[in-house]
Order: sequence, then structure tokens, then C-alpha cells
Amino acid sequence: MPSRTGLWLRREVAASEQRTPLVPVDAAVLVAAGVEVTVEEAEQRTFPIDEYAAAGCRIVPGDMWPDASAETFILGLKQPSASPWALTHRHIFFGHAYKGQADGHDLLRRLVAGGGTLLDLEALVDEAGRRVVAFGFWAGYVGAALAVLHHRGELDAPLRSMSREELDDRLRRTPAAERALVIGALGRSGRGACEALHAAGVPTTAWDVEETRELDRERLLDHDILVNTIFAGVPGTPFLTAEDLLRSDRSLTTVSDVTCDVTSACNRIPVNDAVTSWTRPVRNLHSGPPPMDVLAIDNLPSLLPRESSAAFSAALLPYLRMLHVGDAVWDRCRDQFRDAVARSGAGRDGDDD
Repeated sequence: MPSRTGLWLRREVAASEQRTPLVPVDAAVLVAAGVEVTVEEAEQRTFPIDEYAAAGCRIVPGDMWPDASAETFILGLKQPSASPWALTHRHIFFGHAYKGQADGHDLLRRLVAGGGTLLDLEALVDEAGRRVVAFGFWAGYVGAALAVLHHRGELDAPLRSMSREELDDRLRRTPAAERALVIGALGRSGRGACEALHAAGVPTTAWDVEETRELDRERLLDHDILVNTIFAGVPGTPFLTAEDLLRSDRSLTTVSDVTCDVTSACNRIPVNDAVTSWTRPVRNLHSGPPPMDVLAIDNLPSLLPRESSAAFSAALLPYLRMLHVGDAVWDRCRDQFRDAVARSGAGRDGDDD
């Protein structure tokens, strides 16, 4: 018998977002366990809708999730469409709303207005506070790879999705002549960045917490490429300052800001305050000499959509199976949402002013 608690995979609003948090093979596991899985049609999703139908999912047109029953969990990656404004369900996606991000307060207000709940995928953590699911490895991998291609003058825009094999072939096409620094090298994103740089043959310096406690700015600027993958929960020493941009003696000319914390006080690359895009992946921060360019794409894993989706879905699957019976991981998500609402004041009377 299907459970009362269904799972609804909605389409993504962004045309370039080809990833999915639930791939067909894992959807089939949920269906077999008695979970009613509904999947919205989405042309850009890397997995065809026919594969979900074959897995036993119910298929519906896109943007039908507001009509789902109150017991249904709505699953996505990024924020849902702007309509309806008030969100009434339990939503599972990356909210980016807990660290003062630009759109975070409005999202919390939408949820409070509709009586909805955000189960933020970024807040899905174990008892030690470690995230249990993330796209980080592939974000780091793609972010470092794009930085190398840009530094070599081989990055074509607009960007397009591809396979890892194709990306690696491009990285190996030109002999390495640059040096790279990865900050946050011990995390998921950092490990991915280091692996991509290894595939490209680029000598790489790996820094993490210990190496950045007292920042060696001269050594940092002596690299050609900087890949920032640090996940900062509090403000800290900036890795790149306005004064650094003006220095004529630096080697650093390319920054890949994988973290993309551009609207948060936790931004460790404060000279950049905007994301870039598939259409315009590179932003010039200083014309030079020497120049300084930044890549700050906030959906990097979507450039390798099949590999990144399959890995993420496999990690998320055990927790999706526990949604209808309850689990401490989801309880912590709910607690973080309630705390965020309380801190933000999104639930106060008159907050619409």
C-alpha cells in the first residue's frame, strides 16, 4: 500500500539547471518501498521523463506542485517558482536563507505566510554537524576545471553540460603551465577541485583551516589560479582584497569562487559581490596589468549533470526513505528552520511593511 506521505519532484525554474536530487533508479527504490512518487515534466532535466515513468512514478505537467496534498513533501534543488508566493507544504531544497543571503528573508516570509516548512538540504547534518548529502565534490571539480580552461584561454561561452570524460579530455589537451591554490582542500569541494587540477596536470597547493588561520597573503598571490571552496559559517579574513587587485607584482589572475557566498557577510572573496552565469561565466574585477578575473557560478555541478545527480541522489536516498517515519536528521532540519525564522523576524506581525 502506498504511504500517505508522498514525494513530489518538481521541475527547476532555471533553464540551465539540469540536475535532479532524485534519479530514476532511486525513485524506483522509493516506489518499491510504498512511497508514492510524483515527477513533474521538465525539458532541461538530464534524465528523461520516460525513465521515471518506467520506475513507477506518477508523471504530471510542470509547476503542478502547489496542488499536491498537504501530506506531500515537495522536493527540488533551488527555490521554487515565485507563484504562489505563500508556501504551504514541507519543501526540501537548497534554501540559502540562513546566513543573511539576499533572497533568504523573503523565502522565510513566504514559508511563514503559508504555514510551510523548509527542510534545507544544506542543513541535513548528522549528530556531529557534518553534512550528509552535498554536491560539493562536483562543484569543486567543475569550478577548478573551468578556472584552468579560462586561464589557458580555452573557455568557450555560453557553457554547456557535458560528461566528465569530455571535460577531462579538454583539461589534458594543453600542457600545464600554471600553479593553483585550493582553499578548503580537505572538504568535499576541495577534494573535487584537487582531483580536477590533478587531471589537468596542474601543480596544486592545498590549504585548509590550519593554513588559513594566519593567512600568508604573499604566498597566496604567488599562484596563478585560486579556487575557493571553503564553507564559512562566520565572517573571516578575506582571501582577496581591493588592495590585492592593484598589486602589479602578483601572479594570481584567475579566481574560481566555488562557494559563491557573494551576498553574505561570510563572503571570503568580498571583492566579488555577484554570481556569474553559463552565458557570461567570467567577470573581470581588474583590467590590470595584471588582470583579475573571477568565475562565480552557483550551479557548477549542473555542467556535469548525470554524474553529480547520480551521486547526490544515492546519498539522499536513505534519508528520503525515512521521511514518512521520522528521523533525527530531518528533525535537525526542522529545528534549524524554526531557529532561522525566529532570528530573522519573518514571522512577526506587520513584517510585510
